[in-house]
Amino acid sequence: LQYNRVWIPDNEEVWQSAEITKNYKAGDSFLHVQLEDGTELSYPVDPGALPPLRNPDILVGENDLTALSYLHEPAVLHN
Repeated sequence: LQYNRVWIPDNEEVWQSAEITKNYKAGDSFLHVQLEDGTELSYPVDPGALPPLRNPDILVGENDLTALSYLHEPAVLHN
């Protein structure tokens, strides 16, 4: 999972984009990520509910939502 981009819930912006900076292993209680502003954090995760993956930049602004690789609330809001 390292270097994949995910959406992290945020109290102010609803969702923030983050890049995973350290491999996640089943059973880990934290996901190590870096936000787009450079902030690094350890995001607590439930192994059964990892944060949603972010679509590739090439799909940003896609008119047809069915063309998105990942279709979930943050992807739709960002698009």
